[in-house]
Amino acid sequence: MISMTGYGYAERSDEHVHALVEIKSVNNRYLDVNVTLPGLLSPLEPTVRERVNASVARGRIDVFVRLRELQEDVAVYVDRSTLGGYLKAIDELKDAAGIDEPVALGDLLALEGVIKSERSQDRDRYWTIVEPLLDQALAAFVASREREGERLAADVDAQLARVEAARGVVDEHAAEIDAQVRTNLAERFAEVVGDQIEESRMLAEVAVQLTRFSIHEEIVRLRSHLDTFRDTMSTNGPVGKKLDFLCQEMHREVNTIGSKSIVLAISEQVVEAKDALENVREQLRNVE
Repeated sequence: MISMTGYGYAERSDEHVHALVEIKSVNNRYLDVNVTLPGLLSPLEPTVRERVNASVARGRIDVFVRLRELQEDVAVYVDRSTLGGYLKAIDELKDAAGIDEPVALGDLLALEGVIKSERSQDRDRYWTIVEPLLDQALAAFVASREREGERLAADVDAQLARVEAARGVVDEHAAEIDAQVRTNLAERFAEVVGDQIEESRMLAEVAVQLTRFSIHEEIVRLRSHLDTFRDTMSTNGPVGKKLDFLCQEMHREVNTIGSKSIVLAISEQVVEAKDALENVREQLRNVE
């Protein structure tokens, strides 16, 4: 069993960049992957999503990738076209004003757009940093889901033991239903017809009532569902939906036993089994 709740984290720093990958998940009916990337890496979202999809089958997964530049690689250059335009305009201004004064470097630096800068952002270089971090975070994430799944499996197994114990007690007392039916019918016939009881009619009515109140089939099906549930728990891969269905089937059999029971000991075990199955269903909400 694998839990749908998990967490994975990895980070790395060098002299140029600090990178972080964080993955967390909660339960969900289907697989829902949400990826948050820096703008530079946004074209790589399908790649990240594909990596995550290959590792999980169900749950709401949030993936966060963060980058922070520690030492920016900035290219500074002179925009010669803009500078040429400014110089031409300055020469025209000097001629129009009759001023013959040299242009200082400080004047040129103050002109907007003459000096430009560009940050060097190499997507491939960033991906070589993020990719191994994504793999590390995914490995930690999957491992955490497996550990949580083991804890869930232990708790579910303990609840199944309660159901199995209750089923055993019900099986032991099942014969009391037959005896109680016979006794009740005999008393009713005696009240209505006294000593003039037709044995054949009595036996026919007993047969009808035994068929109505018999819980043998429910006990057999409940045992079968318990065995199938345990076998499914031990298989690899996503089993949450199948286990939930089996839990519903067990709950149905226990309810039927309760509706037929006329023996106090059986009714008490029905309450015990239903409580245990509700606990199982609560845990299965987190199983992949």
